[in-house]
Formats: sequence, structure tokens, C-alpha cells
Amino acid sequence: MSEAVRTMMRMDAEAAQEAATQVDAGFLWDFWYPAARSTEICGRKLVKAMLLEVPLVLGRTSDGKVFAMRDSCPHRGIPLSYGRLDGKVVECCYHGWRFDACSGQCVEIPSLSSQDKLKVERIFAGHFPCEERDGYVWVYMNSPGAKLPDRIPAAPELTVFSDKYKVAHLSCELPSHIDHGIIGLMDPAHGPFVHQSWFWRKRGSIHEKAKQFEPIPNGFRMSPHSPSTNSAPYQLLKRITGEPVTTTIDFVLPNLRTEVDQSGKMWFSSRATVTPVRRDLCRIDFVAAWNLFFLPVWVFRIFGKIFLRQDQETMIQQAEGLKHNPRLMLIDDADRPAKWYFALKANLIESRRTGAPMVHPMDGPVTLRWRS
Repeated sequence: MSEAVRTMMRMDAEAAQEAATQVDAGFLWDFWYPAARSTEICGRKLVKAMLLEVPLVLGRTSDGKVFAMRDSCPHRGIPLSYGRLDGKVVECCYHGWRFDACSGQCVEIPSLSSQDKLKVERIFAGHFPCEERDGYVWVYMNSPGAKLPDRIPAAPELTVFSDKYKVAHLSCELPSHIDHGIIGLMDPAHGPFVHQSWFWRKRGSIHEKAKQFEPIPNGFRMSPHSPSTNSAPYQLLKRITGEPVTTTIDFVLPNLRTEVDQSGKMWFSSRATVTPVRRDLCRIDFVAAWNLFFLPVWVFRIFGKIFLRQDQETMIQQAEGLKHNPRLMLIDDADRPAKWYFALKANLIESRRTGAPMVHPMDGPVTLRWRS
């Protein structure tokens, strides 16, 4: 474990402040990231995307399979997204080089003559594993220059609890580094200030809370608990079902926050993904599913957009201050999840570097207390 990570694990504000400026390993590779909504990839259209500062071109073959390639022709570097897709092959607009969409392998170079000895099949455009799940096109971003592992895990899938349910998707961009986007996502104390509204929280409703957290692989869990009494939607659900409401919240590297709310046979499941685009830009991709008969999709979208807009505006304001490289600090207990995130990230990178098992920053369950 690096000295910076050891410093992060000290639970005093001064150490946390110092560690927050030291532990920044950039992007986490060898994970799935959502690149686009499935509905954007249709027909023979080529769609541009950017993940971890890597330009991508996405498309769909004539048999419906999505693909992701590096948006650069290996010949002269012109973006392949300016070319065309014939259903199976992507053709570069500059010299007509053609690449199999599902493997990136070159299948034709029109300028070659019968005397040329170049083995076309040995040329590849950059290509990435690609899957569709929950209405997103996911791309597996493996480490630059590294071979893909023999076995790639499946892309993340939203947990649902019945065959019939409603679903909604929302997104917004945040002008910040992925780390700031993630610790903002898991921050338990900003609600009464950023999300003040008649239907959610009021500043005057702040009170002390105690929640138990437990370690899980590559992350941590806010153990099943009764949700906040100062949140109107939870209280409405409790009145309708006549049964207690339980909430479970997980965070898992590299960027996934899931929440499951249940009361009797009714449930609400959501996943927020903070997707790194560039070092100074990330995107929240939010999907939710539920069987709550009283919650139409259009109503959820209205209130969900309000939430995301509030977070977005706050991150825009934060970015203004971060331009001047201020010293930052983390406190206990409200910022302990942020400390765990930085330690998890650093320990995972160290484990991959050395081949040693990853050290989890949590020894076991712990109760945190804060006011919100």
C-alpha cells in the first residue's frame, strides 16, 4: 500500500486534505463504460463518442449487433466516423480502406495493385468489446497497449424484481474530473442544500443520522435501512403499502452507484454511472426501473431532471473554484465514503501493478454519523 493511501486511511481532516491532493491515479481501465444510448445507434449511422479521452465510433451491423472502434483510420488518422457503414464493413472516407465492423480487421485497400505484397488481413483498426444492456451501449475500455483478458465479465445490469416494470433514462454532463463527479455522487450531506425542494428536502429538516456500511468486492454498501424520514417520496410509499420501506445503496468501482428501495411487493431500482469523457468532463448516466403504479414515467423524468440539473449547476460552480487549485479537505464521518473511494481506487491500481491481492480499506462493518 502506498504512503499516500496510508495517509488517506487516517481519519483526521488534515491527513484527508493532504491525501485528497496526492491520490489521483486518473482513469481506471479494464472496465465497462456506457458510451451511448442504444436508441442513438440505428440504421447505418456512425455515431461518435468519447470515453477516457479515447475517440470512438459506434455503429450497428445489418444483423443488429453493436460495435465500437477507435475513431481513427490506421492509414492517415482521419476519423472513421466520416466514412460509411454498409452493414458489415466500415469504409474510410479518405482512401476507402475497409474494416470489418465486429473485429476491426482490414478487408480491403483499394489502392493496392496486383504486384503489392502487403498482407491486408494483418492490419487492424482499434476495436473494443461492446454490449447492449439496459438501453445503453457499453464499451470495455482495456488498458492502452494491453491485450484483452481471456475472459471479460458481462457489462453491468440493473437489478429488477418483476417481469413488468417501467423504466426511464436520464443524463447530464459535469465539467469536472471523474473523481469529483464520483465523490459528489456519494456525498450524503449535500442534499438539504443542493436539492432543497418541497418534494424532497428542506434545510430546516436537517437532523443527525446513523447508517451502517459494510465492505463488498471493489466497493462498499450502505446496509439495508429505513430511508430518511425527511424525504416525502419514501413516506408516500410507506403510506400506500402500509409496510416499512428499506433502502440499500452500493458503490462499486469504477463508477457505479446502485440503490434499491422496497416496500412489500413494490420496488424501485436505480443505477447512476459517472462516465469519464475527458479529464475535465464526465457524464452522469442514470437509469431507473420500478413497479410503482402511482409513478408515471413522465412524472419521474420531470423530477429526475430537476435533481440532475441541481447537481450539474453545483458542479459548474465547483469547477470555477477548482481552476485555482485550492487545497481541499475531507472530514469524518460525512466524507468517509469519499476516503474509501480514493483508497479503493489506489489499492486496485497497486494490486494490478504488483499482482498482489487487493487490500480493502474497510476491515468490516462500521457505523457513520452525520447531519443532513
